[in-house]
Amino acid sequence: MTTLSRSTLFWQRQLLILLALAVFFVALVLPFCMAVLWSLVDPSTPWAYPAVLPPVLSLRRWVEIWTTSALPQAMYNSYTLAACVSFLTLLLATPTAYAFGRMEFPGKAAAQMLTLVPLVLPGFVSAIFFSALLIELGLYSRFLGILIGHTVGLLPYAIRLLSVSFSMVRQDLIDAARDLGASRVTVFRTAYLPVLKPGLLAALIIVFILSIEEFAISYIVGAPDFTTVPTILYSYLGYNFIRPNAAAVSLILVVPNVLLMLIAERLLKSADPAVVTGKG
Repeated sequence: MTTLSRSTLFWQRQLLILLALAVFFVALVLPFCMAVLWSLVDPSTPWAYPAVLPPVLSLRRWVEIWTTSALPQAMYNSYTLAACVSFLTLLLATPTAYAFGRMEFPGKAAAQMLTLVPLVLPGFVSAIFFSALLIELGLYSRFLGILIGHTVGLLPYAIRLLSVSFSMVRQDLIDAARDLGASRVTVFRTAYLPVLKPGLLAALIIVFILSIEEFAISYIVGAPDFTTVPTILYSYLGYNFIRPNAAAVSLILVVPNVLLMLIAERLLKSADPAVVTGKG
């Protein structure tokens, strides 16, 4: 490779890095900074053109939202619901994921495609039909109805993640444990669990985040008695548009979820390559 081609390749890489940073700044950093600024706008001093920055910054907006709205109850509802959905989804997804990851059977590919159907349907269409189904079944509990709806809608994510984890379990470790007379519990603990643990925890976190952010079923089935953080947020984005309040609630919704997603990413990267592939 000539010196000229190396120099050209170097500048092309630098240009791509700068382009990626620019996209990251415009798509993520700038909206986040704007949300922070809007959430700190003092209620008594509006932020309007031609002011570049808010004239007065304060935490009064946060205090008012916390004390005058249903946000505390909505946060309790959202996090309680998400925790229940996460554990129930993992419990129901594990047998299917085991079949997809460890077994071969006729129609496996078609079955895997069918599990993705809830992801294809529009959220509000699914929510309307699901609410009608709950009424037909005589199930009027808001919490239980949303719990079932979220679980059904988020099962594909857990099944997909756990299927990959099950497929990476080494068969020679399973056979060796069985040949040594290990019980099923011991086989699971020594051969399966080290490989499955990152996928299980990542699936738990991802389903937890998606359940907190889900709006359609929470609104259609839960309104007006059962409020969640997304329903509070959309109330500020609706007819009575209040941008600073919406910015504050969006930060409450987004910031914890971003931190959880970073944890999930680290968990997915933490699988030991020697355990998974036998190479180390």
